[in-house]
Amino acid sequence: MRAREKRGPVTAPVPTASDDPRAALWAWLANPRNYEAAGPVRRIDTQGAVVFLAGADAYKVRRPIRLPFLDYSTLEKRRAASEAEIALNRESAPGIYLGAVPITRQGESFAFGGSGEIVEWATHMRRFDENATLDRLAERGELGSALIDDLAKVIHAAHQRAPLRPAAPAIRSLESWLDQNEAAFAALSDLFAPERAAELTRHARAELEALRPLLLARGDLGFVRRCHGDLHLRNIAVIDGRPVPFDAIEFDDAISTGDLLYDLAFAIMDLWERDLRSQANRLLSGYLAQGGEDAFSGLAALPFFLSLRAAIRAKVEAANLSHLRGDALARTIAAARRYFDFAIRLLNPSPARLVAIGGLSGAGKSALAATLAPAIGRAPGAIWLRSDVERKHMFGEAETTRLPDSAYGAEASRETYARLARKAERALRAGCAVILDAVQSRAFEREAAAHIAADAGVDFTGLWLEAPLTERERRVGSRVGDASDADARVVAAQRAEPLREAGWSALDAGGVLATTVEEATAVVASEAKRSRLEL
Repeated sequence: MRAREKRGPVTAPVPTASDDPRAALWAWLANPRNYEAAGPVRRIDTQGAVVFLAGADAYKVRRPIRLPFLDYSTLEKRRAASEAEIALNRESAPGIYLGAVPITRQGESFAFGGSGEIVEWATHMRRFDENATLDRLAERGELGSALIDDLAKVIHAAHQRAPLRPAAPAIRSLESWLDQNEAAFAALSDLFAPERAAELTRHARAELEALRPLLLARGDLGFVRRCHGDLHLRNIAVIDGRPVPFDAIEFDDAISTGDLLYDLAFAIMDLWERDLRSQANRLLSGYLAQGGEDAFSGLAALPFFLSLRAAIRAKVEAANLSHLRGDALARTIAAARRYFDFAIRLLNPSPARLVAIGGLSGAGKSALAATLAPAIGRAPGAIWLRSDVERKHMFGEAETTRLPDSAYGAEASRETYARLARKAERALRAGCAVILDAVQSRAFEREAAAHIAADAGVDFTGLWLEAPLTERERRVGSRVGDASDADARVVAAQRAEPLREAGWSALDAGGVLATTVEEATAVVASEAKRSRLEL
C-alpha cells in the first residue's frame, strides 16, 4: 500500500468528541475502518507524538507542543517537521519512510489527503517487525558479528552522504549539553550525588576544552556533518536482513549536527553499557576500517563523546520519573543512576598499548584478536587492525572479494603493512590501545611492529601463534565470508623466519580458542605488570 494521498481520501464518521480538542482526531485515527487493514489499530504515545499502527502502515502525528528542544506548536511547524523527517530518513530507510500526508476535514469526518481544510500532518511509514530492532535483538542475544559488520558499513556510508557542517557551532552545542546536564543533575540531587555530579561536570568541561583544537581541525577535514543524532539500538531495525537506521532527529539541527564519532558513539555506548563489549568493539573497528588514516585522530575525543552520551541518557531517564510508579519507577531510577555512573567511568584514563598478533594463515590470529580486543585499553577496547581487511580496502574491493595473486606481491604487502602502521600510530597517539593482526612471518615485520609502539611511547606485546599444518588447513577450509583469501595452497606454501625478536612470545594455538585466549591474556597482563614495575 502506497501513500494515501495517491489514492484519494478515506473517510469515516467521527466518534463523539470529549473535552480534549484532539479527541475526535485521535479516535478517528484509532478506528480500523479508516485503513485498508484487518484487525485493530495499535496506538503508541510518546512525549512529542502519537503513532498509529494499522496493518502494514504506521502514521505518526505530532502533538501541538513546545519544549526546550523542539517546537511543534503550529500546524506549519508540524508540516515542516513531517517533511523534514521524510527527507532525512528516506535515503537510509527508503522502504520505511513513504511521505508526509495531510489530514483534512471532510464534513463531519477526516481524511488522509482530500481537498478539505488541512487540520494536521502525519508522517506515513511502512510498518516493520517491532521485534527486529537492535535493542530487542540484543535482549535475545542475537547481535552476531556479521550483523555488526554490516552495521559499521551502513553507518559509515550514511556519514559519507551526510551534509558538511562547520565545527564551531557543533562545539557550542556540546557546551550547551554540558550546561543542561549540570542543571538537570543539580535539580535531582537526591538521585545524583552532588559532589559526583560536580566532578563529572568539571572533568567533562576540561576534556572538551582540551579537545577544542582537535574538533575544529576535524571540521576542516570534513568530519563534522548533519548526522542521525539519535543512533541508539532502538532506532536501528533489521529489515530484509540488513540493519536500517530510522527516526533520525528532524526537529533540531543542533542535536543532529556534530562530529561523526559523536554520532557513532551513541550506538557504541548503548552496546557497551549492555555488556555487549565484543559488539561495541567490533562496531568501532569495523567503522574505522571503512575510512582513511585521518579518521583515527578523532579517537582522542571518543571517551568524552561516550561519556556525554551516557550522561544525556541518565538525564533523559530521570526526566521520566514523575510519570512512573511501582516497578517501572524503580527500574528507571536504577537505569538513570547506572548511566550516570557509566558516564563518570568512561572518562577514567587507561594506558594505550600495542598488541601484535602474528602467525601463518589458519593459526587463529583473527579469532584471538576479536576476543582480546574488548578487554584491552579504554572503552570500547583496542582498535583491531587487520591486514586482510586493509588490503581489500587498499585495492578498493569488498572485504569478501577475492584478490588476484598479484595483490599479495612484495610491493603490495609492504604498502599494506605501511598503512596499518600509520593507522596504528594515529590510534596509539590518540590514547587508544591497538591490536595489529597480520601474518608478520618475517623478522623485519615483527621488529617493525615493536618500533611502532616505541615511536608512540607505549608498551608492546607480540604474540606469535603456532599450530600444526593439518589444523591450519582445516581452519582455512572451513572459512565462510571471511576477508582472508588464504586457501590450502597458500597454507602449504607459507614459511616463517625463526622467532627471535624482543617482545614476542610464542603460543601454542593448535587447540581450542579458550585456551589460547587464556594464555595470551596472561602474557599481556604480565607485560603490563612488568611495565608498571619499571615505572
